[in-house]
Formats: sequence, C-alpha cells, structure tokens
Amino acid sequence: MEKKIMLGNEAIARGAYEAGVKVSAAYPGTPSTEISENIALYNDIYAEWSPNEKVAMEVAIGASISGVRAMASMKHVGVNVASDPLYTISYSGVNGGLVLVAADDPGLYSSQNEQDTRCVARAALVPVLEPSDSQEAKDFVKYAYGLSEKYDTPVIVRTTTRLAHSQGTVTLEDRVEVEDKPYQRDPGKYVMMPGNAIGRHVYVEQRMKAMAEDGSAFPINRAEYHDTSIGFITSGIPYQYVKEACPNASVLKLGMVHPLPRKLIEEFASKVEKLYIFEELEPVIEEQVKSWGIEAIGKEIFTVQGEYSANMIREKVLGEKVEFKAPAQVPARPPILCPGCPHRSVYSVLNRLKIHAAGDIGCYTLGAVPPLNVIDTTVCMGSSISTLHGMEKAKGKEYIKNWVAVIGDSTFMHTGVNSLMNMVYNQGTGTVLILDNSTTGMTGHQDHAATGKTLKGETVPAISIYHLCKSMGIAHVIEVNAFDTQKLEQTVKEEVARDAVSVIIAQSPCVLLKGNVFPYKCRPVTDACKKCGLCLKPGCPALTKAEDGSIRIDETMCNGCGLCMQLCKFQAIEQVEI
Repeated sequence: MEKKIMLGNEAIARGAYEAGVKVSAAYPGTPSTEISENIALYNDIYAEWSPNEKVAMEVAIGASISGVRAMASMKHVGVNVASDPLYTISYSGVNGGLVLVAADDPGLYSSQNEQDTRCVARAALVPVLEPSDSQEAKDFVKYAYGLSEKYDTPVIVRTTTRLAHSQGTVTLEDRVEVEDKPYQRDPGKYVMMPGNAIGRHVYVEQRMKAMAEDGSAFPINRAEYHDTSIGFITSGIPYQYVKEACPNASVLKLGMVHPLPRKLIEEFASKVEKLYIFEELEPVIEEQVKSWGIEAIGKEIFTVQGEYSANMIREKVLGEKVEFKAPAQVPARPPILCPGCPHRSVYSVLNRLKIHAAGDIGCYTLGAVPPLNVIDTTVCMGSSISTLHGMEKAKGKEYIKNWVAVIGDSTFMHTGVNSLMNMVYNQGTGTVLILDNSTTGMTGHQDHAATGKTLKGETVPAISIYHLCKSMGIAHVIEVNAFDTQKLEQTVKEEVARDAVSVIIAQSPCVLLKGNVFPYKCRPVTDACKKCGLCLKPGCPALTKAEDGSIRIDETMCNGCGLCMQLCKFQAIEQVEI
C-alpha cells in the first residue's frame, strides 16, 4: 500500500476514485475547488464544472438515478444554491450512491457568511459525516457511499477550510469497480408530486431514525476512554484540538454528526464526570444532547464565531493563562487587485464618473475598498443585477442614473443570466457591466461555459456572452476593451442615461492567466512628472511615491497595462517594449 501526503481536498478526490465514482459535478468555490481539480486527474471519472451548484447537484442526481455512484462538490454558500434539488432528493432517495461534499468556512477566510451546513442537513433530513484529517477525508467518502446505498439516501460529507487545505498522510488503495445498478422506472420514488412526496416523507423519517439507532455501532463513531474526569464530544478538526490540549481526556469522536447516535452518546456521558461539547459554529450537537437531559458545557464558554483552537480549551477548560505572542511586525497588506488587473481600469472610470455599483461575488468585490470605492453592495452570486433592478423599481429610473450593476463573466453564467432575464422581462431600466476576464478568477482560474475549455481541458464551443444578452432582446449590448478608458467612459455615460436595459461587456483577460504575454512595461519620465498623483488614484501596487513626490514604478510588478499612462496628463509615464 502506497502512502502519500495529501491535502484534505486531494484526499476527498482520492476517496471518490477508490469508491468507484463515475460522475462528478461542481462549481468552483473556496475552500472546495481543489476537490474537482484533483478528480479531473482520474480518467475513470467524468468530471465537469457546472454553471452553478444547483446544476451540479442535479447532474449528480441524474447519474445516481441512472445507477452509478456520483458526487457533487461545493462550498457552504453553494449548498444554498443547490438546496432545492437537495431537499427533494432526500425524499426520493438514490439508486447509485450519491454524496455531496460541502466545504464550510469557519473564520470567513473566503466567504460572505459563516453558515453551518449541518443546519441545512437537519432541515433537509440528510445524514452528515465529518472527517478530522486527510486519511479520514478519503475513508469517510468511501464509507458515505456505503451508507448512501444501504439507507437509500444522499449523504453529505462536511469539511472545513482547515481540513480542506491541511496536509496529512494517506494510505492509497485500489479503485473498487462498482457494478452499475439497474434502473427501474418508479414514479412513486422519483417523481416528487405531492401525493408521492407524502409517502416518501414518512420513509425519510423512518430512515433517519434507523440511522440514528444503527449509528452507535458505526466504526466512524468511537469512544476513546482515558481519564474520565473530563469528557469531550467532538468531531472534525476540533477533535485535533482536543487531542492536542487534553491528550489524556476521554473523547467521543463523532464521524456521523447527523443523525446523532443517541445510545452511544448517553453511554459516554454516563461514564465521564464533566462533559464538554466542542464544536465549531452552531450548537448542533449541543442542543440535541441537552434536549435529552444530559448535562454538558458548550456554548456557555465556547464561541459560535470563527475557528476553534487548542488554546481555547487550555484557557476555557483547563483554566490556563494563555499568552498570545504578538505576530511578527510586517508591513500592512490590505486586499488589493493585482497589477495590470482589468477590473482596476474599469473602476477607475466608474470612480471618476462618481458611479455607484451594485456588486457581486468575485475578485472585483475589491472595488468596494479604498482607493477605488465603487462597489456599494455585495450579497451573493448573481445578486448585482437583481439588486439594481430592485432599486429601480423602488425609487424610479432617475435614481439609478448614477448606478450600474457589476458582475464577472463566470458569475454571470452562474446566476446572473437569470437576473438579467428578469430585468428584461419586467421592463426594468439599468446598465449591467459584465467584467469579462475569461476565467473564474477568485477561486484560481477555473474555466466556465464562456471560456471554451472544460474541467478536463477539452476545447469546446464557447458560449458568447454578447449573443446571449442579445438573445434576450436587449438592443444595447456593447463590447469594450477594459483598458480603453476613453471609450469605456464614453460608453458608460451613454448607457446609464438610457431608459432601457443595456449591457457593457468590458473585456480583457485576467493578468494571471497562464499563457498571457506582456510585451510592455510602464516607466516614469521623471523630468516630466508634476507630482500630481493622478496615476496613484487607482491604487496599482506597482506604483509608489518617492520621497520627493515623484512616481516610481516597480518593473518586477508592472505588467504594462498602461492605465497609469492614460491617467497622466503630462506624458510623465511611457510604455516601453521589453
């Protein structure tokens, strides 16, 4: 048996491979992205980037119903998008095993909220497994498929940022070739009209009850008895913190966190003197355990916010005074767009025109912070266009004459299309600015339906955003080079003045895309510099001010986009070929 050091996400992909999964669908989202990127390396698995998480879930559901093992992967807010099919497939059940990998983000490293997928799972009546390290990440995925097929249910494997991006030793095993299950037409099971759903709901409740009873014997739930004066009920990454801070304490490690194995928990609680429930985010385990009349300490001393740590146990449980060393003093590094980013060029124009923007999810959300100060709202994927539409319907056409909706190309394909369709259908007025940088930039340059490449790297016809917008009957759809600030400014002025729906597609590839060649650098012409600082306004990190007030350009950072040169009114910056 070969052993390999793997990221948690890499181990999840390996688990899918070893479990005999044949279909994988996902939409990229930190911290889940690397799961699908690694699954794509296995030729035995069909893997795709879907336009959004709802579609990914439905693709996996279709594969499962046809009789093969299937997986959908996404971050926690993506589960919201996929919740419609998730809640219903819980009723329908499966044919081939079906697993949803949901990556939560305690600490908000790359998310707009800190929601707990276990809460969704409880509402949807779907079991949840939660691994604690890379080895378990692989093993729990395989175990999940067994549970899925035995209990006729989709299964959620919940991971977190810390597990997804931590490394651990994993023992590799051979792939199990699972024979396809025959498909048999069964409308009572797979057609969830009300009459059928009523009966399936009864089945689901019975299924969850059976899993709760059987869970006390599941090997992924285990009691580790040592010093019984202190006991912990925990799961996932927090288990590692418990073992680090209290290596001699007794621990009930739950691999299945929903439904809870009540008999095992009651037995463990009866054998320890003082019981702590140590779980990140919501008190999902704690509330159920306390509802059974079991005395335990949980959120009274532990926070519902952010990541946990071993020091939290040392301080709150052991009463130790934990000295937190001040981090090494390093220069402040606020979030900022990359040098040469086309979004900066667009925002410099909007800022100059004093345009407000309803924003969306992507790198371009950084347009909300100084010095760009353009984005006013960000809610969720695809929300920018709907937000602008709501403003116009609430306040009238004149109110939004200095507003636009800003959305990226990948986000537009995700759910922006529906929002734009709604604006057209309901006779809205407003200007939508699609920042087309030819990639899903924020999550690490994944392709999508408008790039002409699949997850497997195959070349396919790219969907034209321009023609997609035109097909909705939008008369004014304009494509502009994102770095042509003069034309962009003129276009924005014209379009926000219209009493109609208009779309501006600002095009320029992400500066970090592989294969991009930058033949130019920008250099200051020191003698011509008037020290006015106009070139500094967009906040390009390649530009700094010298002690005498003149401009310096770091050639190692500069990509020669020419934005600073366009802003300079005194020809004090030149673009030179390299």
